[in-house]
Amino acid sequence: MITRDPEAFFAFAAKCLPDPARALPAGLFLVAPEGITLAAESAQDNAYMAMAGGIDAELALAEHRALAKALSAHLPVVTFPGDPATPDAVFPNNAFATAPGRLVIGHMRHAVRQREAARADIRGFFTGVLGYRTIDLSRQPGIAELTGSLVIDRARNLGYCGLSERCDAEGAAAMHAAFGLDATLVFDLASGEYHTNVLLQIYAGRLAVACPDGFADPALAGAILRFHAPHALALDAAARRAYAGNGLAVATDAAFLGARAVAALPAAGHRAFADAGFRLHAVPLPEIEKAGGSLRCCVGEIFRDPT
Repeated sequence: MITRDPEAFFAFAAKCLPDPARALPAGLFLVAPEGITLAAESAQDNAYMAMAGGIDAELALAEHRALAKALSAHLPVVTFPGDPATPDAVFPNNAFATAPGRLVIGHMRHAVRQREAARADIRGFFTGVLGYRTIDLSRQPGIAELTGSLVIDRARNLGYCGLSERCDAEGAAAMHAAFGLDATLVFDLASGEYHTNVLLQIYAGRLAVACPDGFADPALAGAILRFHAPHALALDAAARRAYAGNGLAVATDAAFLGARAVAALPAAGHRAFADAGFRLHAVPLPEIEKAGGSLRCCVGEIFRDPT
């Protein structure tokens, strides 16, 4: 089922019991920020980019190495080289994502990111090394920026897809089918928002974190949080701008956010992670965040069949 009707979606979702075995990835992949710059094309619809100043590429590389090291304490991490011709490639989860046995390739809005999605080495790793089949959305009509636009509750096999200039209704339908989701709720993001994963995360099916002001209808964020109550956290605009909605669970007891995001969390936010069973890990990413994304955007997930 793919729908814009929250009542129908949550009635269906109530019957989807969470399966912890499919909630977490088996590994992670990153793309190094080699030659990272502020891409003016991407800045057309990404208000989080810090266009007033530049990025120190060496500092960004050091941040990225520290991120890979921190994540590797919990899961295997593969890092692909960056390329100055694809300066946004440090955020690979928009262009490449997985479901068990499948590599999904997104249809990126901007040409600078379309070049990124064409990379033969990343495609070849999943097809030639892992034996995944490819579902290539890059040439289908709808814009579909994968797990930037589509937040997936893997434990319940449900999707939350926010429409913006980075994802349209046709793209949402293509992603729903590509990931094999049982149900997807489609909704509009607030004006000026570009990706859902800056506004919403479902941590291993156990904790929902949402930034209501980033939704065209903030009441919808409230409905998502009520569905996941009592393990649910609403964030204000200041926390959203610090990327506190852009995190990731990598183990049953480990969740990650950028250091600025963790500092922006209220005391109730820290309690929410602890009450849901997560130790919260903070990774400083000040240079990388100038490019308009944070920790979740940097991390691609490798899902495999739990059996």
